[in-house]
Amino acid sequence: MHPNDSFDEAYRKFKKQVDRNLIVTETRARRFFEPMTEIRKKQKISARKKMLKRLYMLRRYESRL
Repeated sequence: MHPNDSFDEAYRKFKKQVDRNLIVTETRARRFFEPMTEIRKKQKISARKKMLKRLYMLRRYESRL
C-alpha cells in the first residue's frame, strides 16, 4: 500500500461530492452580479426563442399533412 492512496481516495470522494452538489456551476453563475433587469431581459429573449422554435416545429409538422 502506497502512502498516497488514502489521499487519492479522499480527493476522489471530494470531487464526487462537489459534482453532486453542483458547487462549481453555482460559483460560476455567481461570479458576476446580474441586476434583475438583465435577468428579465435574458428570460424574455429565451421565451421568444422558445416560442419561435415551437412555431417552426408546428409549421413544419403542418406542412407534412
